[in-house]
Amino acid sequence: MVYPALGVPPYDLSGYERVMELIEKERGRIVAIGEVGLDFWKGRRENWELQRRVFEGFIDLAKSLDLPIVVHSRSAGKYALEILFSKKIERVVMHAFDGRAAYAAKAAERGFMFSIPPSVARSSQKQKLVRRLSLDSLLLESDAPVLSPIPGEPNHPKNIRVSAEWISRLKDLPLEKVVERTTENALRVFDLQLKV
Repeated sequence: MVYPALGVPPYDLSGYERVMELIEKERGRIVAIGEVGLDFWKGRRENWELQRRVFEGFIDLAKSLDLPIVVHSRSAGKYALEILFSKKIERVVMHAFDGRAAYAAKAAERGFMFSIPPSVARSSQKQKLVRRLSLDSLLLESDAPVLSPIPGEPNHPKNIRVSAEWISRLKDLPLEKVVERTTENALRVFDLQLKV
């Protein structure tokens, strides 16, 4: 089963108006808006005002259409969360969040979800995030071809199992429980029914 989400990455905002129009037109066929957000990695902060304005526009659109939003916040986690908090949006997935676990905990208290990529195998930051947050706040993600468990190698969707195994290990929980709960979390945030 594949469920689409539509958005534009904050590091290439060309055509974002057309994407917003497409989201409105196809709102009955998509399950989320995203990835959208902020990206301050490697000097990308120079267009901060445009990134912020577009991000806020997508947040407003998500709220008006009652869709969850999937947030890209590379090197900008604190700023993205501040904007999300100020906009009072509730259905949020923080994609591969690279910010501090303390910020994440405040967002999790508001019901935000955090997706954990296979790079958790090599990232102390992601491991801290998993330890700090409850299983009810976690999702699995594959993020191919980047965020591989092995530096320099392309990632593959099958590595989503690596995410589940690391969450299981870090939380000292059975793998089956991690898979079951993260699936339930995904179904809930994206308002889906599992069809077997």
